[in-house]
Amino acid sequence: MAEGKPFEATGLLFDQLEAFDHTPEAEKLFAESMREALRWHLKNCADFRAFMLESGLGDDIDNLAPEEIPPLLVTIFKEFRLISVPENKVKIELTSSGTGGRKSAIVLDNRSYRRIQKIVFNIFNSLGLVNLKQKVNYLCFTYDPKKAGSVGTAFSDKMLTGLTARRSVFYAIRWNEAVKDFEFDLEATVKKLIEFGRRSEPVRILGFPAYLWQVCNRLEEKGIRLYLGNDSYIITGGGWKMHKDQEVTKDIFKKRVEQMLGMPGENIRDLFGMVEHGIPYVDCEHGRLHVPIYARVRAVDPETLEDLGVGKAGLLQLMTPYLSSYPSISLLTTDRAIIEQNCPCGRSGKTFRILGRAGLAKHKGCAITALDLLK
Repeated sequence: MAEGKPFEATGLLFDQLEAFDHTPEAEKLFAESMREALRWHLKNCADFRAFMLESGLGDDIDNLAPEEIPPLLVTIFKEFRLISVPENKVKIELTSSGTGGRKSAIVLDNRSYRRIQKIVFNIFNSLGLVNLKQKVNYLCFTYDPKKAGSVGTAFSDKMLTGLTARRSVFYAIRWNEAVKDFEFDLEATVKKLIEFGRRSEPVRILGFPAYLWQVCNRLEEKGIRLYLGNDSYIITGGGWKMHKDQEVTKDIFKKRVEQMLGMPGENIRDLFGMVEHGIPYVDCEHGRLHVPIYARVRAVDPETLEDLGVGKAGLLQLMTPYLSSYPSISLLTTDRAIIEQNCPCGRSGKTFRILGRAGLAKHKGCAITALDLLK
């Protein structure tokens, strides 16, 4: 994916196919790619430039470290349409899958769209989850992209069904014309999964874990256990959202799903992602979310933005240079996380654990000022 100026380092970074090969060369390319992205957004997004200046960013950024770029608070994208390309260059606009309040809206131009497709492929391929010759039946616990193509989870699941050949794809959250809204069709989903279990092809299940939990409940009520086999995978993502009352730990979820669906526990992977950021962080075989060479993560103090290092809980900060369409290159989330390292799977780089949503009402320091500065 060779790219010319002003994204020479960025193109070289995304040419690195091994997503978790954290070599000195990859780290150097990442830092220069972040500076390329910063220059681009300073030039092309006036609101972002104003925020950077208010945050004390100097004129000399040639040796700036990625961690020195002031982060935007993720909630900014619920309030403002920040964009760094002309409107006629927007290929797709995506919204978050939140269940209440305002939704974040972000845009992708052709360049960003091509990059994220490459990044997603490399990440999953480096985890052994790509097999373009294998036909797979997909059950997606997300919105049918024909009806909800702008929802981030529908967009991402459409990409994930491209990691293998497709035998068939079933979307469990379907448009109900009578009520003019999306609804989870539990009975149709259970029926379809039982049907998939009778076929010779492996199955991949994608999406919200709460819906898969409900399917397991219904299968248990019917006295049915499936055997989906060693080549089937589950990739959950999006959290429990409206079903917080049903939420269980990762270990409990894995054990029950493994028993009910007849597949190895290490094939049940979780994915953390945000529409405002785009990079998927995916479990390895040991259930740890890995940071690819195309991103960096930190746990920071919400008041000072000081890096808390490995092993201490803080607000999760995410960095990536792939975006040219909107300035979310350094993002402060509202999630609490712990950064870890030395994963037993042997892949290099850091991993992290999500501890839950932070209570932002009590934080009146740096984590909030980004919104205030742009008002």
